[in-house]
Amino acid sequence: MPNIKDIAKLAGVSVTTVSRVLNNHPYVAEEKRARVQAVIDELDYSPNRSAMDLARGKTNTVGVIIPYNDHPWFDKIVNGILEAAFKNRYSVTLFPTGYDPKEEEKYLMRLKTKQVDGLIITSRANNWDVILPYLAYGPIIACEYVESKDVSCSYIDRVKAYRAGFQFLQDEGYKKVAFTAGRASRESTSTYGKINAYEQVFGPVGENRFLSECYTLEDGVKAGKYFFAERKDWPDAIYANGDEVAAGVMYHVKELGLRVPEDVAILGQENLPIGKALEITTLDHNLKKLGENAFSIFEQGKLQRIKVEHELIRRKTV
Repeated sequence: MPNIKDIAKLAGVSVTTVSRVLNNHPYVAEEKRARVQAVIDELDYSPNRSAMDLARGKTNTVGVIIPYNDHPWFDKIVNGILEAAFKNRYSVTLFPTGYDPKEEEKYLMRLKTKQVDGLIITSRANNWDVILPYLAYGPIIACEYVESKDVSCSYIDRVKAYRAGFQFLQDEGYKKVAFTAGRASRESTSTYGKINAYEQVFGPVGENRFLSECYTLEDGVKAGKYFFAERKDWPDAIYANGDEVAAGVMYHVKELGLRVPEDVAILGQENLPIGKALEITTLDHNLKKLGENAFSIFEQGKLQRIKVEHELIRRKTV
């Protein structure tokens, strides 16, 4: 297999000149560049990309830490990152952790070993005291508000957004509101924030008014069965943590013969395609914009905090 020295000898130039051509360096005479390129084409030479990245200290790749690769919330954030990265000629590598702290640390090491130019953390398994030391090796951008002044973030005021959702239901006259969430509150700042928002609007969370571990349409059906198990205390509105979950709830309540929204109002989240198709009222956190901003912060290379505003989209289920 030919190497860079062979190309230099055949083209009649220095190894440095060949290296500059391979790295698209601007200061190479066009006549020399053409000779080197002709030899490269003739030999069908493919450079060692890893070695080139190491030499110039840049990979043009950003790593994205995600807990799951099949969750609508993270899909929308990643979609925003991918579109922004493509426009800026960056590659994106996804690092799914399953919320395993050790797995997350393994991906943080990718930054330390210069396998990526930076990391965007959509949701984390470790505390920030574990993550912060890795800032010495490159930029880390969070998709949540971070107290540390050393970390850039693209973030949503989740409590404010959730409170807006609950306040909307209260203003519409609903009093017995139930809600779903993802991870259990002791593990998730998002779930904790939603409970906090509920309590600010309706007071303490009553029995059979909250269910966690809801992610899919099937989970929404499960939530519907849970909330409507006791006929004496059925909720009059449900605020789901995603439009897919909301669709599952709606499917079950209609099986019970209840009307939406006359008997039960349903508020979804994230403005997903299924929500549009079923005309579900939803609270959109604008997650795609969250991802776009996170990449923009990374690409600009300076400390920033960008807040993304939520939007309530009214359709037919409230």
